Amino acid sequence: MELLYLFCSILSTTFTSLVLSLLLPFRHLFRRVSTASSAEDVGNSIFLYQGTVWHERRLPVHHSFRYNVRYAFIDLDRARRHVPSDHLSGEEARRAAQTNGTVFLLTIPPSVGYEQNPLSVYYCYDVEGSTQTLKKCIAEVTNTPWGERVLFSFNPTSDLVAKPLHVSPFMDMLGNWHMQTNDPGDNLRVVISVQHPELGNYFTASLTAKRVTSLKAGDHAQFFWLMPHKVALWIYWNVSIL
Repeated sequence: MELLYLFCSILSTTFTSLVLSLLLPFRHLFRRVSTASSAEDVGNSIFLYQGTVWHERRLPVHHSFRYNVRYAFIDLDRARRHVPSDHLSGEEARRAAQTNGTVFLLTIPPSVGYEQNPLSVYYCYDVEGSTQTLKKCIAEVTNTPWGERVLFSFNPTSDLVAKPLHVSPFMDMLGNWHMQTNDPGDNLRVVISVQHPELGNYFTASLTAKRVTSLKAGDHAQFFWLMPHKVALWIYWNVSIL
């Protein structure tokens, strides 16, 4: 039954994505004739990043892989209609992080009817005088293929978090996640390593990316076209060859 469900899900996603992909040129044309003010608002509240995700497991058998990825960095207060509905709002993130400033969401937006987001991060800022300082981050982790999701806060400079959910059939639930990220600017970096009581620091995953500055606001759909599909393909492919 599980294989049948997976097969039907793949067929449904493929058909939906194909139809919506054929409609992308028309959506692009419609956005081109939209008002300049709305495009300017999106441009000032959504920043785009392009980079690489790298995974390495050193024990008990060494395996590593990397793939190219594209992320959006979204101001949750100024670009509310562009935030996927299953994520926290800016106010919800502020309450969870106990901050009072801007909240940005780093995420892979859905593309042509499909979403695949192993990790999204909320960057929560505190207002201190006339400036804002990155105070706390909230990680939103979704495991594949189970589709479970957890959220937890961490200190962006460096933090150790008890492993909150099962993320791989080749890893047990023992150990902690060491989390670290920078304040995104022209460059962005997120690093997660596993501190295991028996295997030590045996797994590391990282995202390194640069801000894309030459893309117009109306081109976001093309920029992220099939990005969630590619992430899912890389995950399932690397599980299948282990």
